[in-house]
Amino acid sequence: MSNAEVLPLLEPDGVAPCCPPLTERPLNAEEAERTAKMFKALGDPVRLRLFSAVASHEGGEACVCDISDVGVSQPTVSHHLKKLKEAGLLSSERRGTWVYYRVEPSVVAAMGRLLATAI
Repeated sequence: MSNAEVLPLLEPDGVAPCCPPLTERPLNAEEAERTAKMFKALGDPVRLRLFSAVASHEGGEACVCDISDVGVSQPTVSHHLKKLKEAGLLSSERRGTWVYYRVEPSVVAAMGRLLATAI
């Protein structure tokens, strides 16, 4: 699954148009499917720790060598990072022998908007 399948084109404000706030209207089937993929990826404690490690790393990106100390083997870390990428939450770039991961800010903003409550 490519990021293009998970992430539709960005809205003018640069935010991925996931879904309206939950308090605005019920999600349709496509919106629920797309949203569930993101939350399912974050539903694993190891994935959530890896996502947090990348998000909080200086500069908003982290080498896999800097974030792999989460109590599981390196192949398992790679598997979890792959799942986060498939959900559209991370992107990556290979530089030499290392892979660097970045949080996709537009997706995080869209998730935040989804959980926002109307005032």
